[in-house]
Amino acid sequence: MHNPVKRVAAIHDLSGFGRAALTSIIPVLSFMGIQVCPFPTAVLSTHTGDFEDFTFVDLTDSMEDYMNHWKKENIDFDCIYSGFLASTRQIDIISQFIDDFGNESNITVVDPVMGDKGELYTTMDKDMVQKMRGLITKADIITPNFTEAAYLLDRPVVDNIDQCKVKEWLMELSDMGPSIVVITSVPDEYELGNTDVMAYDRINNKFWKVGCKYIPANFPGTGDTFTSVLIGSLLTGDSLPIALDKSVQFITTAIRASYGFNYNKREGVLLERVLDTLKMPVILNSYELME
Repeated sequence: MHNPVKRVAAIHDLSGFGRAALTSIIPVLSFMGIQVCPFPTAVLSTHTGDFEDFTFVDLTDSMEDYMNHWKKENIDFDCIYSGFLASTRQIDIISQFIDDFGNESNITVVDPVMGDKGELYTTMDKDMVQKMRGLITKADIITPNFTEAAYLLDRPVVDNIDQCKVKEWLMELSDMGPSIVVITSVPDEYELGNTDVMAYDRINNKFWKVGCKYIPANFPGTGDTFTSVLIGSLLTGDSLPIALDKSVQFITTAIRASYGFNYNKREGVLLERVLDTLKMPVILNSYELME
């Protein structure tokens, strides 16, 4: 039976406060006309960025029953999308989920949420990194940030890197399984403070780059939002470079719309003020085809 609306299984945590993970993913993809089916990996009182003493409920013990009920109901998905995982055991469960629900007509996207700014998150360790290397072998698309890419490849996180080296990283990650690799927050080798999104499409043997101008603000949850827009764009028929462009432009718009307000930035970008821009046509393209 054909789904009248594209459907995504979103395997992420649910934070009660702060725009990150499912509280960002659901509104973004829903606004793009896509049904989101949450598969929560943990429930937190807040996200883990800049908050202390947050509550953390690991849902590992309930995930297999959750998954098996979906199997019994013969629910199918156009995309399987995993992000923050609360334990190494969850990776085994998600791997089984991909085996059970993945097929040639859908896509599997793994956002290997493990760290940022050169360090692992407080809930992550080397065992999680090792297990994540196994999970990405089952993905069609992965979207690590620069820190996560370095950990996946067991490379040092550096302040500056040339594009040739990033292309090597992209190909090495693709050799691990995914046909499309997107690395965000790559330090721009020419403009101090700016970052780039760089991607490799192995099937078409093309490298893409979208530059991101420096904005002096740090907001949690932007990685979840970026990948959600990317998935929404691809599922609604956009090409990879257009999807990259839309994702970068939306995050940039959200940061600029939020930056001028006097509020605690740990709450995340003010998604509610910019969601309607997702319906706007792409007029200017900033993506580049890399040689």
